[in-house]
Order: sequence, then structure tokens, then C-alpha cells
Amino acid sequence: FVPFKCKCISTVSLFLAAHGEQIEVGTVAPDPPSAASLPTAEYHEEELTLPPAPVTLDFKGPGLFGPDTGVGMPTCLLCVCIGGSVYCDDTGLDQIPLLPKDTTHFYGRFNNIRHVKNTDFNYLNQLQSIDLTGNQISGMDEDVFLSLPQLHQLLLADNNLQSMPELPITMKYIDVHNNRLISNGVHSEGFKDMSQLEFLYLSDNKLDYIPVPLPLGLRVLHLQNNNIQTLYEDSFCNSHDRHFTRRNLEDIRLDGNPLNIQLFPQAYVCLLRLPVGSH
Repeated sequence: FVPFKCKCISTVSLFLAAHGEQIEVGTVAPDPPSAASLPTAEYHEEELTLPPAPVTLDFKGPGLFGPDTGVGMPTCLLCVCIGGSVYCDDTGLDQIPLLPKDTTHFYGRFNNIRHVKNTDFNYLNQLQSIDLTGNQISGMDEDVFLSLPQLHQLLLADNNLQSMPELPITMKYIDVHNNRLISNGVHSEGFKDMSQLEFLYLSDNKLDYIPVPLPLGLRVLHLQNNNIQTLYEDSFCNSHDRHFTRRNLEDIRLDGNPLNIQLFPQAYVCLLRLPVGSH
């Protein structure tokens, strides 16, 4: 392409000449700039950045709010999860929800749970405390708690249990008051090897006798409002060791049983404090 050059006389000069005026030679228009002298346009290619993809929560897996409860939402939406503690109190549950694997304390009080299965606490190796007070539990699988290596506190008060499953020897605190426990429903020598057990609450049940032998570290034993009618030398003491003293046991409740504790003085010779009961 060759630029067109036009050398034109000023229009004003031609107009004056036509009317007899002095003609002025018009100024020749300057040559247009060559293509080479024109500034070259610079194009800067900008990198196109796409906005980040929206974050979505996948409720099919463990996800941000824990595993699915089986009722259409993750555990930590139905319940409250704070650190390792999971609070599912009064949420209408009829079964134990799937718990995060790092759960240390589980509270499932005041629900409608009727049975606890041996798979309910699988793989919860950090679980230390379970509180199922105020449900309608009438049965538990026998080995439901044996797979919990750190469990030391169990609260099952205000349920309908007639028997207790076997418990790990790591227990420190057991509360099964206000159930329907019968003596045959408690494992023979079930508490014997619990060297860390300090608190045992078995009041308001249907027990016929004290579940012996009791661990030496026991501090509190509540058996009021049962059906205990007699005591034996080995109920608290050791009939084979007259020098045996049970120093830690400081709170024994036997009131509300058809029992006159004055009739069994040999049962208390090793105690520093007499039980509370009818005289």
C-alpha cells in the first residue's frame, strides 16, 4: 500500500481569486508520515485467571462434620462436637450414631436408645467416657465395651438394664443406678481386677447381695434401695487375713435394703467407717 499524496491549494485562496482578490498561494499540505514512522502498537497478553471452584461438602464420607449418623446428616451437625467431646443429648436418637475416630467423650443422654451393639464403638481407641443416662436401654451386646482400651468412665443410670456386659479393667467410675439389675446379671468377680475403680453406684436396683470381691482402691460404694438381706465376712473384708484393713472405702450406702446392719458386725471389722443403713 502506497500512501496517496495530495498537494492542494488552499480553498480560501481559490475563493479570493474568483472574486478578484489577490491570490495567495496556498500552503502545500505536508506529506503524511510514512508507515515506518508510525508508532507500533504494543499488545500485552494477559494471563486469564479463573475464579476458584466453589467448595462443596461431601456428606457421603467422613467430611468436615464427621461421619453420617444414619438419619440423613453428619454426626457433628446433629450433635455438638467440641474437641474430642461429642454431645448428642436429647436429640431423639434411637441408636448410637457413628462417632468421629478421635472421640474421647460421648454424651448420649435423654434419648430413645434401647439397645447398644458391639459395633457401636468400633475403632474408637481414644474413647475414655460414655454417658447414656436417661435412655430406654434394656440390653447390650456382651463385648460392647471390651474393645475400648482407654475407657474409664461409664454412666448408664436411669435405664432398664437387668444385666451388665463385661467391662474393661481400666474402669475408674461406674454408675448404673436406677435400673433393674439383678445379682445374676452382674458378672461373678466382675470388679475384682479393676485396680483403678474408685466409684461404684448400684443403688435403686434389684440386687440381692454385694458383688464381691471389691477392688482395694474403691472409695465409694452405693447400694441403697436394693434387696440385700444379709452380709458376709468377705463382703468387705478378708476372712483369711485378720489384719486386713480397707482404708480407701469411705462411703458405703446400704440404707433402703431389708437389712439390719447391726446383725453383721464381723462384716465391718476391716472398715474405718461403718456403712450407712438401718440399725
